[in-house]
Amino acid sequence: MSRFAPHTTPALEPAEAESLAEALAAKDVSLFVDGTAHRLTGAADEAVRDLLARLARGEAVTVSSAEDVLTVAQAAELAGISHSYVRKLTTNGVWPVQYRGTHRRIRREDVLAWVSDQKGPRSSQD
Repeated sequence: MSRFAPHTTPALEPAEAESLAEALAAKDVSLFVDGTAHRLTGAADEAVRDLLARLARGEAVTVSSAEDVLTVAQAAELAGISHSYVRKLTTNGVWPVQYRGTHRRIRREDVLAWVSDQKGPRSSQD
């Protein structure tokens, strides 16, 4: 689940889609922000090329964020606590939880914030 609403872009007009497909075939893809060219690499390049390829095929596209969520076991390992304590924290509402069927999913940032809170301020004697 994402905290940002998905955004849907309708399919391009056929002429626009054809022009985009030709540009992608020629590997002529540049990203300009405020007149400055940027070269994307790795996962960002792949994501943008995938999005553009879908638009070039005449598809409508929805873009959404994916949050980093953990299983109970992963959250327990990250926090250094037992699985049963993770379940207790989610049941008591200390950690917000999402359910995928009957399986609990906990946001990584909630676990890390809790761990940080547990450490508390260090005394000057440490």
